[in-house]
Amino acid sequence: MKVLLYFEGEKMIGISGIGRARRHQMMALESCGISYTTDPLDSYDILHINTYLVNSNAIIAKARREGKGIIYHAHSTEEDFRNSYVFSNQLAPAFKKYLVSLYTQADEIITPTPYSKKLLEGYGIKQPITAISNGIDLNRFAYNSDKVKAFRRYFSLTENDKVVLGVGLLFERKGLIDFFEVARKLPQYKFIWFGDTPSISIPKFIKDAIENRPNNVIMPGYVKGPIIEGAYLASNCFFFPSFEETEGIVVLEALASKQQLIVRDIGAFDPWLVDRVNCYKGHSIDEFVYLVDEYIKGNLKSTIDKGYETAKERSIEKIGLELKEVYERVYKRVNCNEKDI
Repeated sequence: MKVLLYFEGEKMIGISGIGRARRHQMMALESCGISYTTDPLDSYDILHINTYLVNSNAIIAKARREGKGIIYHAHSTEEDFRNSYVFSNQLAPAFKKYLVSLYTQADEIITPTPYSKKLLEGYGIKQPITAISNGIDLNRFAYNSDKVKAFRRYFSLTENDKVVLGVGLLFERKGLIDFFEVARKLPQYKFIWFGDTPSISIPKFIKDAIENRPNNVIMPGYVKGPIIEGAYLASNCFFFPSFEETEGIVVLEALASKQQLIVRDIGAFDPWLVDRVNCYKGHSIDEFVYLVDEYIKGNLKSTIDKGYETAKERSIEKIGLELKEVYERVYKRVNCNEKDI
């Protein structure tokens, strides 16, 4: 059995969460010995498609003609498309119809969380849907003093600086404006938001908010490697006030880094994130100000150890085994027999 991991638009969306999810899939398949290719001209038995661009219908149709099994990885929903790019809200209903037209061509659908599975079922999709986390590479986020030093040196941080970390695209949906407002109320701390989005696709009010952000917010753009990995390891807490996610790979990265997690209380984080057990959840700017300030002051207990246990449950190796089960199931269904695979 050989899998085609199909990913269109590498240059455009490779740095996004979907891009990282595809890299995790490659690692997961390698961890459990599943043969795969990323070349659609190569031979394969199962199409595992991750993206929604212009060639999606064509690659699905070709796979169907050739009798291949088709798995669609549903990273996106109408809900997480809203409040993102320019005109995203106006386009959201059409985007939903387009997603449904693609997803319903699959033999089975994979989506990251029970929450996103419920959303897809609410769209009227009848295909089998399996919730499998995007997974996390625990080794990449293990403590490394050189990465910590690189991060602190890059931002000229002193021993007394307290840092609140955020990571994500420059979307309203990601809670960027709330991140700014919490920083405004806590001028004694440095807030660093890693992430970038093409300027042409950012709504004007978000550009204005970025331009007028408080002085204690640093926005270095998209940074990869030791700097951001050191930030995960060395910051005082990870604050992610997103309004909508299908899972949130940056949350998994924070948990794997043994970072204190503070998030908005949203459906995507139920039931795997539990308030005051493996994270802290808030609902408003005032609550977030309280949680960030009290945690940094040492007045709230750490949930880091339980958070790391949550990350371990989503390790690359475990995700590989879960993907393998879906591949085997689809392969048998499409081939209509029980021959060895």
